[in-house]
Amino acid sequence: MVLCRDRAFYRQTLRLGGFIALQNVVVCFVGLADNVMIGAYSQDALSGVALANQIQFLLQMIMGGVSEGMAVLCSQYWGTRQTRPIRRIMAVACLTAAALCAAFFAAAQLCPTEILGLLSTDMAVVEQGARYMRPVSYSYVFFGVSMVLVGAQRSVENVRVGMASSLTGLVVNIALNWALIFGNLGAPRLGAVGAAVATLIARVAECAVAVGLTYGRDRRLAMSAADLLRPDRELGRDFFRVATPVMLSGASWGVAQAVQTGILGHMGSNAIAANAIASSLFQVISVAGYGVASASAVLTGKAVGAGDHDRLRGYVNSFQLLFLAIGVVTGAALFLVRDVVLRFYNVDAEAMELARSFITVLSVTVVGTCYQCGCLTGVVRGGGNTRFVFYNDLIFMWGLVLPLSLLSAFVFKLSPLVVFMCLKSDQVTKCAVAVWQVNSYHWVRRVTRDPAEPPATAKAR
Repeated sequence: MVLCRDRAFYRQTLRLGGFIALQNVVVCFVGLADNVMIGAYSQDALSGVALANQIQFLLQMIMGGVSEGMAVLCSQYWGTRQTRPIRRIMAVACLTAAALCAAFFAAAQLCPTEILGLLSTDMAVVEQGARYMRPVSYSYVFFGVSMVLVGAQRSVENVRVGMASSLTGLVVNIALNWALIFGNLGAPRLGAVGAAVATLIARVAECAVAVGLTYGRDRRLAMSAADLLRPDRELGRDFFRVATPVMLSGASWGVAQAVQTGILGHMGSNAIAANAIASSLFQVISVAGYGVASASAVLTGKAVGAGDHDRLRGYVNSFQLLFLAIGVVTGAALFLVRDVVLRFYNVDAEAMELARSFITVLSVTVVGTCYQCGCLTGVVRGGGNTRFVFYNDLIFMWGLVLPLSLLSAFVFKLSPLVVFMCLKSDQVTKCAVAVWQVNSYHWVRRVTRDPAEPPATAKAR
């Protein structure tokens, strides 16, 4: 196996992946803090917020598709050291994000109870979720714009903007959660509504920091009013050609996660609470894997954009070993810290035991998650082939995971633990596809335009 021997490659991977992982830790701690504080307040509130967050998760996955699709183009342009096309692509991505977030906001305001009722039959839980969902939906547009700005900065290997934005959100969110959920410092005791207000203010603060730093001292990616008011049509077409499969993949994944929550939701509030606890801890512990996967997408795209194909084989082989090593370490860490974290929750004994079992399952499947996610959403997608990942996710999720889980839950009446194992089965089975695809190099596609290339002849190569 040919490995990359360039020390600069490893420094770049660790620096970029480390900063992205640290940012993801901060972002996940916001969700974990919400869950812990809400869980200490009330189990119904915890389950209701968990349901509402599935809708926010769907939006997050779609916004992630906008951001990641944009980053595929931007990182390849960064390989050619062109920043003007990057700003124009950012403008198209910002407008797309704002439109999608506005649609989610309207749905959350008009029919939150009906939407959440699809995920659970427990009306006490649904009511708590609706109380949280209405105020938190005001944060959607701020969240979408922040994701685009931070994603663009990552694509040019600037991770400080995302770090500063996320740290600001963490501090604001935790402080306001403590005040508004429990009624501390003279604030009203608002429970789930307090958590929503805290999240809204934190999202506004995050967006303000991201905008301020983008238009501050380093203005390489500062979009002009003309970029936003008169978006570039040709680059817009490039963006939608590359980003649409990523957005559809994110939407499919987000809907599937909502369906998964709905499956567990129809198995009782204990299963919902256990899933919320396990998922929150998993998101915090697994950040290293997702961080290095994101770094691999940027560095792979940069190499493809620069035409530096000779180094790709060493990059790909080294990345695969890193993905596996991180998966093993992550699984061990997840298993070791589970009991420590569970002590902070005030939930029923059955929910606690289910959460412990769910975390044990995740400590095994995370090895596959780190490998296949890094190979497919990192290397393959970063190299320009965004469609393969979409089709692969579609087949595994809708052709394998959900049918198997629905049969297990509603036909064979199996336990929540067995159903949860079915829901996570694709994280292991996808590895075989990842090994084949990433080592085939069929994914290497240049998606940028040459500086003097006529619009009519530009296409993905």
